[in-house]
Amino acid sequence: MVRAIYDGIYKDLLDRIVDGEYAYQSFIPSEAVLVKHYDCSHNTLRRALALLTQGGYVQPVHGKGVRVIYQQHDRTPFDMGGIETFKETAARNDLHSVTKVQVFENFVADETFARTSGFTAGDELVHIDRVRVLDGSALILDRNWFLASLVPGLTRGIAENSIFEYIEGTLGMAIATSKRTITAERVTSVDELFLDLDDYDFLAVVTNRTFNGDGLMFEYTQSRHRPDCFSFSTVALRNV
Repeated sequence: MVRAIYDGIYKDLLDRIVDGEYAYQSFIPSEAVLVKHYDCSHNTLRRALALLTQGGYVQPVHGKGVRVIYQQHDRTPFDMGGIETFKETAARNDLHSVTKVQVFENFVADETFARTSGFTAGDELVHIDRVRVLDGSALILDRNWFLASLVPGLTRGIAENSIFEYIEGTLGMAIATSKRTITAERVTSVDELFLDLDDYDFLAVVTNRTFNGDGLMFEYTQSRHRPDCFSFSTVALRNV
């Protein structure tokens, strides 16, 4: 219940920041004002503000308040510091999105794939290729491999909607950590088949290895993006 309260406050404040109601470099209302507005405790509000700080939307300034440091991006920002589904990113950026499943098959990891992915040779996987269409253009190719024993019951319909929603909502498995690498790679024949490349011969590729609450890797994904349409952001904090 407590998480639902501060998560709701976080989302409301986030919407106000993104919509420009709380402009870049301005201070949001004081803690006392916000506690009264949301009818919540100071601790609950501080949890919501901590999420905004971690996301790089605000920065507490000692003796002054909480300043907005969020700026709109010209390109769709994919948050590298959190684990966000494609649906959530598209909705956050007010984009019309469609997911098209192009490949859905069983797959057994061999030695070569095991070295690349982090799975073990002989692991039974589900391989899914999904094209992400944003505002009518095929801009992302997600090549996913899921460990079948940890993510049973996958279907094309689930893949077209949200696999992470299925994992958390239906299977009840916690999604805890994702290790990511970003590279620039030449376009492949598979990319040419599925994406609207607009003469680009390379893609921005985000490789994810995702772990559940028990520290077990259940997903390996290459998310292949047309480079002119996306930016990737994270938040770095200096520890001194």
